[in-house]
Amino acid sequence: MMREEMIEKKYEEMGISKEVYRFGKKIEDELKERFAAIDATAEYNQMKVIDAMQKNRVSAECFAMSNGYGYNDLGRDTLEKVYASCFHGEDALVRPQITCGTHALALALMSNLRPGDELLSPVGKPYDTLEEVIGIRPSKGSLAEYGITYRQVDLLSDGSFDYENIKKAINEKTHLVTIQRSKGYQTRPTLSVERIGELISFIKSIKPDVICMVDNCYGEFVEEREPLDVGADMIVGSLIKNPGGGLAPIGGYIVGKKECVENAAYRLTSPGLGKEVGASLNVISSFYQGLFQAPVVTAGALKGAIFAANIYERLGFAVVPNGTESRHDIIQAVTLNSPEGLIAFCKGIQAAAPVDSYVTPEPWAMPGYDSDVIMAAGAFVQGSSIELSADGPLREPYAVYFQGGLTWYHAKLGILMSLQKLYEQKLVNEDMMC
Repeated sequence: MMREEMIEKKYEEMGISKEVYRFGKKIEDELKERFAAIDATAEYNQMKVIDAMQKNRVSAECFAMSNGYGYNDLGRDTLEKVYASCFHGEDALVRPQITCGTHALALALMSNLRPGDELLSPVGKPYDTLEEVIGIRPSKGSLAEYGITYRQVDLLSDGSFDYENIKKAINEKTHLVTIQRSKGYQTRPTLSVERIGELISFIKSIKPDVICMVDNCYGEFVEEREPLDVGADMIVGSLIKNPGGGLAPIGGYIVGKKECVENAAYRLTSPGLGKEVGASLNVISSFYQGLFQAPVVTAGALKGAIFAANIYERLGFAVVPNGTESRHDIIQAVTLNSPEGLIAFCKGIQAAAPVDSYVTPEPWAMPGYDSDVIMAAGAFVQGSSIELSADGPLREPYAVYFQGGLTWYHAKLGILMSLQKLYEQKLVNEDMMC
């Protein structure tokens, strides 16, 4: 039996019909040149990570566990130097005590804003879980409760920046500007590092001392440059997304100007303690190894996103980004137009998981969201969105947000299984796959 026949047979054994597999194979064959370019970016970023580790003299002693106060934790302190070198910041805070991306963002905002300051988002509505952090939706401990106001300027209909109204929105109270790189639960374009740089340059020309923070979630290692390279003062992200490489079991990071990072450290622990305390526990080696393999893991997830875009665009669904656009994060939005389509897609992703593949995802009232959300993820780390996952709110236009895959082959299986579920429910048919 030829190797290709063996592979097709194995997919068939796992529930992928010949029609779905062959349609996917045709799309994959058309993407070889695109995938080669992704591999080149991953190679550059891999060298960038290794260089940062070598320059900061990472040693076996860095993997030793610390506990209690964590004083003189060599591994923790060296890792933060590695992150600062890799992302080109003055300092970094990389801790397991940061529980998730939302926590990292809240920490960066709450530590660098004071009562009477104003927060500006020049790229429209932030991700849903930040609404309660800011106070757009009332919540205990929000920025609004501490007298910090919020202003927002939406993107124009074509996805470009509304420079005129951004200029009008910046005032004497504007202290921090938050720029969300990825799209969140929206179908707007993800921002490239180049576009982020243009926006920061414009903002700084109006108010040079304003802090420009970039929510870097889902964007790390997708491009050769990061937002600190184009003028950002601070970037923030989660270790159970791209930079953790699928190995970090928890954690978040803040990298940037020394003062911004110090402020965050004092908020995370307490005034007077800052970065001096915070034991790395028994996760420090996974933080190092996860960062080491993050560029290659991110490349696999990126291939999966591009594969998904081309599959569903060919079937007639609206996708953001489209099948040929340049990519600036690992998220692929697909508008499925019905709750049935959204649920079927997520069931396919769950069925392709190595963990909990037998579980059926159902919509539920997830904390931090204003509508029911369906989430599919059979992950080694709960909630890890660098692992194969998909989610979306049960509201029009019923868009699903697909991301992750620790390997390209797993991402490929997930997309084929999502299509298989739609095919079985007659939401797509064989004529559409011609």
